[in-house]
Amino acid sequence: MLFMVIERFKDTAAVGERAQRQVRMLPADVLYHASWIDPHTQRCFQLMEAPSREALEPWARAWIDLMELDIVPVITSAEFWRGQQSPLE
Repeated sequence: MLFMVIERFKDTAAVGERAQRQVRMLPADVLYHASWIDPHTQRCFQLMEAPSREALEPWARAWIDLMELDIVPVITSAEFWRGQQSPLE
C-alpha cells in the first residue's frame, strides 16, 4: 500500500539533526519513495510504501516528539482511473 505522510515540524532544526544522526529509522518492511518540503520548511510530504498502516507505527513513534503526522493511504491516479467507468458510458 502507498501512504502520503504529511509531517508538520515542531522544530525543523531538531528534525534535521536527528535525520543526519539516525537517518530515517524505517522498519524493514517500509519503503521510502520520495519527499517534498514546502517553501516555508514547516511541512514535509513523503510517499512511502508499506504492507499496512500499522507497519508505519514504529517509525511514527520515533518522530512524534518532533512532528505531528498525518498518514493517508493513497493510490496512483492510474490505479484510480483503471477502476472507473467513463461518465459517457
